[in-house]
Amino acid sequence: MKARLLSALSVVAVAVGLDQAIKHLVVATMGLGEAIELLPFLALFHARNEGIAFSMLDGFHGLGLAAISLVVLGFIGWLWWNTPADRRLTQFGFAIIVGGAIGNLIDRVTLGYVVDYVLFHTPVWSFAVFNLADAFISVGAALILLDEFVLHRKKRRADGREPADG
Repeated sequence: MKARLLSALSVVAVAVGLDQAIKHLVVATMGLGEAIELLPFLALFHARNEGIAFSMLDGFHGLGLAAISLVVLGFIGWLWWNTPADRRLTQFGFAIIVGGAIGNLIDRVTLGYVVDYVLFHTPVWSFAVFNLADAFISVGAALILLDEFVLHRKKRRADGREPADG
């Protein structure tokens, strides 16, 4: 159990560290609103997100969003704690979700907004600007869904604990 906890906390720490390091680099080297084209469809774009995902709740106060984030983080932590240790992909998914959430929470508490910097775009369309913490949260959620609805279900069927059609 101690090794599992240390491993999980290491993943969280790496996720937070990478997220914060990149955000500090963006803030230190790019002006707000500045873009650096990396590929025809990908740019670094220094932006501030004062809302939550995809700038929703933009007008809500930063500390209010921080409080909401803490409640959600607590719920995610509870789900993670109650997930069996043998569900390694789900365990990893929860670790990077928590790391991403903490990374964005640090910004929200210290700055009052979240630093975003990744922009996918074409000449006529652009996706919401996001950051590594957002990517960790999204990828973590996708891993949990993959584990729950594909891999774990397949394992239960192989063990004879779930009917093949259900």
